Amino acid sequence: MAAVYISATMKTTPRLHLDASLAAGAEIALIREQTHYLVNVLRLSPGDPLRAFNGRDGEWLCYLIDGGKRQARLRCEKPTAAVRPPPDIDYVFAPIKHARLDYVVQKATELGARRLRPVITARTIAQRVNLDRMRANAIEAAEQCNLVFVPEVTEPETLAAIMARWPSGRALVHCDEAAPLADPLATLSRLALPAAVLVGPEGGFTVEEQAMLRSHPSAT
Repeated sequence: MAAVYISATMKTTPRLHLDASLAAGAEIALIREQTHYLVNVLRLSPGDPLRAFNGRDGEWLCYLIDGGKRQARLRCEKPTAAVRPPPDIDYVFAPIKHARLDYVVQKATELGARRLRPVITARTIAQRVNLDRMRANAIEAAEQCNLVFVPEVTEPETLAAIMARWPSGRALVHCDEAAPLADPLATLSRLALPAAVLVGPEGGFTVEEQAMLRSHPSAT
């Protein structure tokens, strides 16, 4: 699908992430939360434009065709942008609590992570993760930043489990504060995709975890 360039005015048109397939002429019934947002919050009326995307079919210019307060509907008109997946980089991170985790997810999405992978370490403070909330924050960040792709959010895993089956073709980058002083830019310049960035817990990795990472052939 080729990108269709739109005017500066259209760039301010509201954006909405949908699960439904998008195609020319497709009519889509919105769920209650989406209807409330468009009709009651944004005050859109039938005939008003919006841009919709689902992470698969690109972004489409749509029009509201039914502004019912319980279930609005829209019709897809034409594509405005193709799907552009970000570089194949995983963001592997130890979860933190509440609002700070929301911020982490939003920024990782904006920076172009392809996957968000919570990892549980010995010192991870937030042992439980609300995956639905993480996905909602990733979608919101994509909507606000004109992204057509939403990163995958995976189930939490322990560091040991992740490292036990880490693929040999994916570089794993992490900060080892106890390692000998080196030039990080020179090291990073030699890396090739696919890759992953690992960020540990607030208290840092344990001695055992550091040893596991240092001994792994894919870790840098």
